[in-house]
Amino acid sequence: MYRKKIKNLKYWANQSNRKPLIIRGARQVGKSTLVRMFTNKNGYDLLEINFERNPEYADLFKSNNPDEIINLLEINFDTEITNSTLLFLDEIQAEAKVLKCLRYFYEERPKIPIIAAGSLLDFELNSPSFSIPVGRISYMYLHPMGFVEFLIADGKEKLAKFIECYNIADGIPEVIHKKLINELKIYLVVGGMPEAVKTYTQTKSFRKSEEVKQDLLATFQNDFAKYSKRHQYNLIRKIFAQISQNIGKKIKYSNLSRENKSADVANILDLFEAARVIKKVVRSSANGVPISAEANNKFFKIIFLDVGLISTQLNISAKILNVGDLLLVNNGEIAEQWIGQALLLSTDGNQLPELHYWAREKKSSSAEIDYLISSGDKIIPVEVKAGKSGTLKSLHLFMQEKQSNLAIRFNADKPSFYRKEKILSLPLYLAEKTKKIIEDIT
Repeated sequence: MYRKKIKNLKYWANQSNRKPLIIRGARQVGKSTLVRMFTNKNGYDLLEINFERNPEYADLFKSNNPDEIINLLEINFDTEITNSTLLFLDEIQAEAKVLKCLRYFYEERPKIPIIAAGSLLDFELNSPSFSIPVGRISYMYLHPMGFVEFLIADGKEKLAKFIECYNIADGIPEVIHKKLINELKIYLVVGGMPEAVKTYTQTKSFRKSEEVKQDLLATFQNDFAKYSKRHQYNLIRKIFAQISQNIGKKIKYSNLSRENKSADVANILDLFEAARVIKKVVRSSANGVPISAEANNKFFKIIFLDVGLISTQLNISAKILNVGDLLLVNNGEIAEQWIGQALLLSTDGNQLPELHYWAREKKSSSAEIDYLISSGDKIIPVEVKAGKSGTLKSLHLFMQEKQSNLAIRFNADKPSFYRKEKILSLPLYLAEKTKKIIEDIT
């Protein structure tokens, strides 16, 4: 299945000062498959080592001398390692000490391409006992498949190309608009986890894709034992079950568990984020860029790894497929989840993905903006909301207070631009194109 990040890997491989690359992402988002696809399409010989399956192979990396390591690898795997050999160190979090070797390959054997990946790698990278080789490695972040990738996997390349080539000056015929809305409904049910996408596109069975997603959710819960203490396990399972009920809401620890201390609940959410199962959407005062400069980590919302998994947890697949307006599903929370996920997908693959929102909590004039994005030195508010432009009070308030000259509203209608209010209304299926559309406008 096509993945956009293939282009990122090709760019990385062609750099003259290429560093070893670490791919970061949650379990089952397709990290290993992506590397194998890239290898096959670009003429590399793949030497893949999985440290979860074969932890004993870590002994081959004890030396700080790359030539010695290469010699041992050649003997063990009965192969020749050249500059055309891509060395893939998978599930490297199982033997994180191997990561220290990457600096020596960069310094002494930089022409050998090396990629490392791991589902729970962030726990090791954030460990105080671990010393990352700063300046000697590159990062790439991989998320579940987006809507465009889903369309391509489902054999609808022309619809995918329509979205990819869309310009804000172009009109969208009603029949194409309805077709894209219907396809988006299917995507919101199936989601972007590669195995669920593959199962649906091959069988056209929602039931079978649901079974895959149930297995994936069980896999995540089985992983909890790997990054928790025994006494935390029940609390972790309890909070995991509550996440889908709190998408798009400001997190109050008591809503997740009334019986446990806030500090314990906060720690569990940090674990989930480190495993990339959730993403925090942190509140920012939004007085200038970077938006994160005024982030207040005490206040945050959350989105889940994948919209399809949320649909499964909430058991609302039938509701999504049959509803007239997607913003009516769970009070718009599914649509808000998708927009947040799409904004993460449109982040440069080498940058740490971040999401922020804005809120003003006053009795007489409280307001909240779902997401904030930056374009140059401008902060652009993003709302996921139905209704006419004149009813978008929070957008108007933010624009007046921050002197913003553009706002984005997502709904189920065709694109429109309200010049007086400077509000651009976009259909939900164009969410991955948000930043490109903003660039075209500005």
